[in-house]
Amino acid sequence: MAGCLAGGWLKCAYMPNGANALRGATPRPPTSSKEPYFDTSAPQNVSALIGKSAYLTCRVRNIGNRTVSWVRHRDIHILTVSTYTYTSDQRFMALHHPMDDDWTLQIKWVQKRDAGIYECQISTLPVQGYFINLNIVVPTASIVGGPDIYVNYGSTINLTCTIRHSPEPPAYIFWYYSKEDDNTSTHSPSTKGPVRVVSYDSERGGVSIITDKGDVTTSRLLITNALPTDEGRYSCSPSNADMATVRVHVLSGESPAAMQTGASNWLKCHEFIVLLSALLLVCGSMNSPSCV
Repeated sequence: MAGCLAGGWLKCAYMPNGANALRGATPRPPTSSKEPYFDTSAPQNVSALIGKSAYLTCRVRNIGNRTVSWVRHRDIHILTVSTYTYTSDQRFMALHHPMDDDWTLQIKWVQKRDAGIYECQISTLPVQGYFINLNIVVPTASIVGGPDIYVNYGSTINLTCTIRHSPEPPAYIFWYYSKEDDNTSTHSPSTKGPVRVVSYDSERGGVSIITDKGDVTTSRLLITNALPTDEGRYSCSPSNADMATVRVHVLSGESPAAMQTGASNWLKCHEFIVLLSALLLVCGSMNSPSCV
């Protein structure tokens, strides 16, 4: 279909149906050596870190006197025509050097809503389009060893939170704690209830937090001399990513492997008793000498 605004071709864009746009329709080959066409070596899937700039590039051969436009499919909005911008959003800009064939759409400080299909168009009849999918990479936080971590009584609780895909280190990282039997969700630290911030100067003592910032930021929460009262949910909450949560269990001399082994042995014993009882029941009903 065609999405057009008043003002001639400069504000008229050919828009294929959604299925073709998502697949990325194959640009048609030139019918003559002088007709403009797309160089299909240009990437059609681009990823950008949230908060950074994204660069979408199409390569047009034999441009001649034709113009190149960029269209956002989400709202069928013409963003640029040639090197002119047709949006009030100043984050968008068309980049082109007269001596090369690359036409680049720059999006500054990309946001989640910028993800989706963009189309580079050549003003031929019919219009030629080259589709590029923009994926926004969002920082993520995770705690090593989760979702359940077992520590021995008296040992050190060592929780390591890792923040990846961040354009810059988080401004801060908070650690939260709540008892396992509390109904308050650690995913909502602002909710009134027994969720509290873990800090160096807590009454418990023996708490330290070590943070290393870089391309991958890590924050380590260390709690010495683990006690049963330390059991519960611990959450790492960086300034630029969703919270990550684990459950900490303090064991009194028995490891998780031993607990699992004990449960397995009990199950086997229980199965043997059931089988033996069934056998005795059958023998009793048959009064067979072989059962004695």
